[in-house]
Amino acid sequence: MKKVWLSCLLFLSYFVQAQSLEEKLATGAQQLLADTQMKHAILGLYIADAKTGAVIFDKNGAVGLAPASCQKIFTSIAAFELLGHDFRYKTELGYDGKIEDLALKGNLHVLGSGDPTFGSERWDQTKEENVMTEFMEALKKFRINRITGDVLIDDSKFSIQPIPDGWIWQDIGNYYGAGSWGVNWHENQYDMILQTGSKVGDDAGISSIKPDLPANVLVNQFKTGEKGSGDNAYIYLPPYSVFAFTQGTMPLGESNFSISGAIPNAPAYFAKVLEKNLARNNIKIVRPCKTNIDRLVEKRNWPSIQSSFFTHYSPTLDSMNYWFLKKSINLYGEAFVKTIAFKKIGFGSTDKGVELVKDFWKEQGIETSALNIIDGSGLSPQNRVTPDALVKALQFASKRSWFKSFYNALPEMNGMKMKSGSIGGARSYAGYQTSKDGNEYVFAIIVNNYDGSSMDMTHKMWKLLDVLK
Repeated sequence: MKKVWLSCLLFLSYFVQAQSLEEKLATGAQQLLADTQMKHAILGLYIADAKTGAVIFDKNGAVGLAPASCQKIFTSIAAFELLGHDFRYKTELGYDGKIEDLALKGNLHVLGSGDPTFGSERWDQTKEENVMTEFMEALKKFRINRITGDVLIDDSKFSIQPIPDGWIWQDIGNYYGAGSWGVNWHENQYDMILQTGSKVGDDAGISSIKPDLPANVLVNQFKTGEKGSGDNAYIYLPPYSVFAFTQGTMPLGESNFSISGAIPNAPAYFAKVLEKNLARNNIKIVRPCKTNIDRLVEKRNWPSIQSSFFTHYSPTLDSMNYWFLKKSINLYGEAFVKTIAFKKIGFGSTDKGVELVKDFWKEQGIETSALNIIDGSGLSPQNRVTPDALVKALQFASKRSWFKSFYNALPEMNGMKMKSGSIGGARSYAGYQTSKDGNEYVFAIIVNNYDGSSMDMTHKMWKLLDVLK
């Protein structure tokens, strides 16, 4: 009997080894589809030879599915092509009027261009303290200690609508749902440090908020959850609002549990930071800073800058893109989309930017109907893209001069270079893989409407992708 079993195992081993890659992928796909988590789900899997473009495997490759953050691939590549790998945002400091007797007799202007890195902690040049030091030193060169006019924070290059249509209420008050303005600051994010109660169900308090939450009223309804239950805490604070409330739980036993929220009005928040620094440097202003929303409310035109005397530059796009893909920062994608629109038509709106991104991909051979998108980051659950479109985009990128920067920005997980995506009921991966025998592949896998644990689904998708190794 043992000899019979040994013979069966040897035959099975030989059969598996003798299978072609396509057969192995078909077997793996069938196993995934037969899993209980996939009872009501749909799988999209598309794999091509990286060198020839030949299709290796196609399961629902032309079906539009919610891609989550894998959608960032389309935005990233379009930004490289339409803006340039060395593109930089600039924020100008200037004035109208005249400078005499240690006073600016006119208005001080801060003209933004939608820089998502302005005030970010990720680069020395963008950190709040360094930006403010630059601004104050620029003013001191003119020996200005008083401004008789207004301080105008001009964020009008972008729409006053900071978030794309289609984002859900549960997301937009949290850091990953931060809006994009013509003037952004600190990645439009703040952190809440939370203190859990002594037992499940107890109130959970807020120990500190850094930087200060720009809201007049905060109703805290956080509770203590089961130990090890993870972050299930949400902040509800829509754009331009001054009323916030919290709901959800954080795990028992956490003394310094941190979550991050989205600043509801980035230009106004930057204005407060600027006011504090002006006061700290003994530069007097006669009234609070104004932003573009104030201009629209007051229905007045602002004077133009007569003289620009300092310009702050962002890091280059390839450096920004590194964090966009590596850490999946939604704000960067939304800023890129609006910037593409501004560069083309002189005004940064999400709708126009998305239209231009889709037009770009149409020129590269991807049908518009294969890119049914409404934002630049993939956060909206209404986005639909096809797996084969993701593969075509990755193939296009591999032939461009800036490909090395793009490739290096892709995260490495499961031993593969690939972008991941995750929103409710959707998981996705897209990237590049070289097998142990030297064959190179480009792939995209999307699962929608799965049941149960996202972590379990992740490992099952990875197991299927392991065939490419």
